[in-house]
Amino acid sequence: MGPFKAYLIEEAEGKSKGAFVSMDEAQLDPGEVTIRVAYSSINYKDALAATGAGRIVRRFPCVGGIDLSGIVEKSTDQRFKAGDPVVATGFDIGVAHHGGYAEYARLPAEWVVPLPTGLSLRDAMVLGTAGFTAVLATIRMEHNGLAPDQGPVIVSGATGGVGGMAVDMLAKLGYRVTALTGKESEFDYLKRLGAAEVMYRSALDLSHIRPLGKSLWAGAIDNLGGEVLAWMASSMKYGGTIACIGLAADTTLNTTVMPFILRAVSLLGIDSGGVREPLRSRIWQRMGTDLRPKHLIEMTRTIGFDELPEAFAAYIQGKARGRVVVEVAGA
Repeated sequence: MGPFKAYLIEEAEGKSKGAFVSMDEAQLDPGEVTIRVAYSSINYKDALAATGAGRIVRRFPCVGGIDLSGIVEKSTDQRFKAGDPVVATGFDIGVAHHGGYAEYARLPAEWVVPLPTGLSLRDAMVLGTAGFTAVLATIRMEHNGLAPDQGPVIVSGATGGVGGMAVDMLAKLGYRVTALTGKESEFDYLKRLGAAEVMYRSALDLSHIRPLGKSLWAGAIDNLGGEVLAWMASSMKYGGTIACIGLAADTTLNTTVMPFILRAVSLLGIDSGGVREPLRSRIWQRMGTDLRPKHLIEMTRTIGFDELPEAFAAYIQGKARGRVVVEVAGA
């Protein structure tokens, strides 16, 4: 293995900044599995890390990219051999361990999953952490008793990666999905993904949220936090379930205990980064089968590795839609 290209995030004067550099094998982090990276993707977390807009990176320098798929180059773990197609997301990848924005990565074997049947290396990065998180939220909500016949489900941040995946997957499972968005221009896109209704955040009065509002939702997936999450809690049906996934709007939650006590509402915290086996592989298998979104092409665009730095701004500015796949080396 000769020198290879990587997008390295470094810190200078208290600020982080990413740039392309040349690395060699000796600079890779410890791990049992060395992977020739084919594809990565861009998540909100990646944009925060690469631009320094959020304190995401825990070790400098660090190759960015929390998702990757590729072909095993070599392995000291018997579960993997050279030539195996694999996928890896979560854990410390791209935040405290060199990640997917490089032509090669070396990871601990327990972080690596065989590419599921029915998915290509590119498909796996269309799904990535976004799809994994949406599936995990859906599974946990259904384990908590949610079913399509109980009433509608609302998804906030619906044009984002996780939100779009959730709209598509839930609609495919038979749920009546309301997509909540701040982008009125994306009505047609959300309807194509399967939303039965599209609701605009501008139509909500978030300045005065009642402890218990009108009962509307059997389930909710929230990517925003803050006032939107508080409004969701106040408007859940009896026994409703909320999956709390993101903080794109705010890290705070100002609400009362009344929805949780008087309406038996459940608030589920969703963290996909630390999910271990065997659940991790089961989630990936379901993404290749019954929970594979119907509109992967509709919600995805692919960029070249060289285009990566210019793509982060849309995420920071709240203008991103769907999924962006980064073709590091291709299949």
